[in-house]
Amino acid sequence: MAHTDYSVDIVIPVLNEEQQLEQSVVALRDFLQASCPYRWRIVVADNGSTDRTPQICHDLRSRFPGEVDFERLEQRGRGRALRTAWLKSSADILCYMDVDLSTNLRALPPLLAALIHSDYSLGTGSRLMHGAIVTRQWKREMISRAYNLLIRVLFWHRFRDAQCGFKAITRQAAQELIPMVRDNEWFFDTELLLKAERRGYRIFEVPVEWIEDLGTTVKIVKTAWQDIKGLVRVRLGG
Repeated sequence: MAHTDYSVDIVIPVLNEEQQLEQSVVALRDFLQASCPYRWRIVVADNGSTDRTPQICHDLRSRFPGEVDFERLEQRGRGRALRTAWLKSSADILCYMDVDLSTNLRALPPLLAALIHSDYSLGTGSRLMHGAIVTRQWKREMISRAYNLLIRVLFWHRFRDAQCGFKAITRQAAQELIPMVRDNEWFFDTELLLKAERRGYRIFEVPVEWIEDLGTTVKIVKTAWQDIKGLVRVRLGG
């Protein structure tokens, strides 16, 4: 099959991102035009923004018809935004990345190729593999490494980095797995990977170049505690 026979949706979940949304979408679009051999679409999943984000989404869709679309949810939660956008999609491959584009986009083509041309069902960027280049504050680095170590102790999984905001999944795997994922917040990523591996899905990891967004609004301690509670729930069979 020709490359153009495959379609890809790249979802960007956002909450009050009026400052960087337009710049990031335009940068992603430029990259896809130059480097993506498949049919593609960018979908901004706005989950409850109260700033100008919805208007910017409208403007981008009008400016780039057929290339940029958006989904509006009144309820918040990154997992909820991904769940909604992915389950509505008819694309062969469903991706997501953070709006700050912290992960260098050069990792996207090998991620897509692994799912389209090999027998992988999920793909994820990894900041902990050999070859990854990571720039972030030591506190976040330590929390991330401790979290991923805890996952390994509890589950003995194969993937190394559960939380990198740079993932892809085949539509078939998404339709089967997402209804099994209970979390609608930040733990959505980890739960999806764990339940996929438990059911025998092959997960492709690609080392990424990743630069921390110092302006992130993610509450690290609160998110870490929710993640730990999520791990215990999944470990107990939930």
